[in-house]
Amino acid sequence: METEIPAMLAARQLIRPERFTFHSSRMRMRHVTKEELAAMDAESDRCALELSDAGVDVLGYACLVAIMSMGLGYHRQSERRLAARAQENGAPAPVVTSAGALVDALGVIGAKRIALVAPYMKPLTRMVVEYIEAEGVEVVDWVALEIPNNLDVARHDPANLPGIVRGMRTADVDAVVLSACVQMPSLPAVAKVEALTGKPVVTAAVATTYAMLKALSLEPVVPGAGALLSGAYGGDRGMEDAA
Repeated sequence: METEIPAMLAARQLIRPERFTFHSSRMRMRHVTKEELAAMDAESDRCALELSDAGVDVLGYACLVAIMSMGLGYHRQSERRLAARAQENGAPAPVVTSAGALVDALGVIGAKRIALVAPYMKPLTRMVVEYIEAEGVEVVDWVALEIPNNLDVARHDPANLPGIVRGMRTADVDAVVLSACVQMPSLPAVAKVEALTGKPVVTAAVATTYAMLKALSLEPVVPGAGALLSGAYGGDRGMEDAA
C-alpha cells in the first residue's frame, strides 16, 4: 500500500493534471494468521479517525485478507462503518477496501473465471478463494506461497511471479489476480504476466488504485499498471484536483 499505490499515483501525475498527497495510519500485524488479522481489523476504526483528521478525500483499507477473514461480504460492512467514523469526525470521505476493490474490479473487466496468486498459508488462501467465489467469480486455479511472516511477504521478489503463473492453469480464465495482497509486491510484473498469458492482470493494489480514482471522480488511468488502469474501463469522469 505504501509503495505501489503512491508509485501508481506518481505515474499518473506524469500524464494527467491532478496531484495527490498520501497519508497512512498503521494497524499492527506481524504474522498473517486469522487471530492477528482479527486483532488488526479491530484497529481500523482508530485508523479511519486518525486519517480523517487530515481531511483526506478518500480512505483506503489496505489489508485484503484481514477483511476476507472476517466473513463473507464483510467489506461492505467495514466500508460503511469506517465511513461513519470519518463522518462523525466532521471529515466525510468515501472508503475503499482492497477486498471490495478487487471483487469490484473483476466485475468491471467482466471476469467470471480467474487464476489467483496469494502469499498466505493455504487455509487463509482457501478463505480468500471462498470469499471471491461467494461474490460470483470462479477461482479456476490458485497458488498459496505460504509465507507466514508479514515482512517476508513484502520481501517477495515480483520477478518470481511470471514463473509462478507460467505453471498455473490460465488458458481458460478471464483474468489473473497476480497478487491477492497489497503487501506482496507485484506492480513490476503486471505487464509481463499480461504478455505471458494474454489475459487482463489485476492485483489488490491495482484494484484499490482504480477504486480510489473512481471514488474521486477521476479518470482511472495509470501507465504501466495493466488493463484495468489502461483507460479501457471507466472513461474520463473529470479532471478535478485531489489532495
